[in-house]
Amino acid sequence: MPSEPLSRKEIEDRLRELPGWSLADDRITRTYRLASHFAAAAMVVHVARVQDELNHHSDLTLGYNTVALAVNTHDAGGAVTGRDFELAARVEAVAAAHGAS
Repeated sequence: MPSEPLSRKEIEDRLRELPGWSLADDRITRTYRLASHFAAAAMVVHVARVQDELNHHSDLTLGYNTVALAVNTHDAGGAVTGRDFELAARVEAVAAAHGAS
């Protein structure tokens, strides 16, 4: 069953609860900085596990000491849904454990 798209206001309200996340091109996005490339790679592996648990996947990009995510819901026509915010909240918890800022 497809998820329901959120309104612009709902997205803005939920983004207030996730500092560092923003809306860009119909996706919620965030870039994290880490202490090293190895730390960033470890976070990517952890985020990948969370995404598999939720069966909801973002565009996940590993940089030298950065991890970037962009997420929307494909089965909602590429709109932002509650599933995206669930993933973002889980990623926030993982990021803290990796010392990401």
